[in-house]
Amino acid sequence: MGLFRSILLSVSFIFLIFTPKLTNGILKRCFVCRSRGELGSCKDPFTVNVTQIDLEKGVEAVPCASGWCGKLLETENPLKEEYGVATERMCLRRGPSDSEDRCAYVKWNFRRVLMCFCRGDLCNASNRLTVNLPVLLTSCILTRLILRFL
Repeated sequence: MGLFRSILLSVSFIFLIFTPKLTNGILKRCFVCRSRGELGSCKDPFTVNVTQIDLEKGVEAVPCASGWCGKLLETENPLKEEYGVATERMCLRRGPSDSEDRCAYVKWNFRRVLMCFCRGDLCNASNRLTVNLPVLLTSCILTRLILRFL
């Protein structure tokens, strides 16, 4: 029984160390679309998910080599800060220099816009945190096994 426990702990430890490296190598996708005003499906709240992507005109889920997705919100009057006149979701060539997910006001084509950056598969759908479900489930199962045999 002691040998089995040692093997199980070793496998769990190796899995937890190497899992982030394995999942980082998987190609990430981003939603790509543009909406103006009430027209289109790209605006917030964004209700499209990957299973409905073929049904939505003008919305795609494209592979993104950098792994960084973006969402850009334009306004007609930046003084009022009423964003949402135009919404664009995209794949970015590269992420921010500090590699942090965030939203910030930036200059884009000589206009002040609100731009959000995120890294992850289809992360530019909303502001919610995405969870890697297979890794979460495997970690829960391994933890349960370890606790059962301790």
